[in-house]
Amino acid sequence: MSVTEPSDLADAKHRLRAVALARRATLTAVGAGAAVARRFMAEAPLAAGAAIGSYWPMRDELDARPLLRRLHAGGHLCGLCVMDGTRRPLLFRRWQPGDVLRSDVFGTSVPPESASELVPRVLLVPLLAFDEDGYRLGYGGGFYDRTLAALRARAVGTVAVGLAYEGQGVTSVPRDGSDERLDWIITEVRTRRFPGPGV
Repeated sequence: MSVTEPSDLADAKHRLRAVALARRATLTAVGAGAAVARRFMAEAPLAAGAAIGSYWPMRDELDARPLLRRLHAGGHLCGLCVMDGTRRPLLFRRWQPGDVLRSDVFGTSVPPESASELVPRVLLVPLLAFDEDGYRLGYGGGFYDRTLAALRARAVGTVAVGLAYEGQGVTSVPRDGSDERLDWIITEVRTRRFPGPGV
């Protein structure tokens, strides 16, 4: 659902965000993160050594850690997102299993500042809701849209993979031209791939 008026778009996203937050809180399931990891490894082959950028789960987000551990074991460089100001794209600092994380001012768990930065070619993305056109609803800060736009401008073939519970799907996510489309959405029961450059 493309919305052209900024006020209408903001209102539509605000209404859906409230519903999606409440819905996602009912969907958490033991083993969902591991199921997504298995599906990703089987259905989304990566170039050897491809750098991975990810989130560290908070609240009711689907747990990306089982997938991160498998990617690291497979020889991929992994990094976790770090907020670098409220209007800037995310940056990514190196992570590996066993690393001690710290809490930042936004309440997210991040690597220490001493960890080296990396530029991901594959980005694992959390979300509140998704639709069958490959669009996601986030928390409203625009961090992932800015980050994806910057990464895609820097390197053709950058891939964004939304990780979600199947129950987070909706008929349509309100959007405009600033909303970046995902290349894949992987849930515990299904993989969706959208036209364009893929993994």
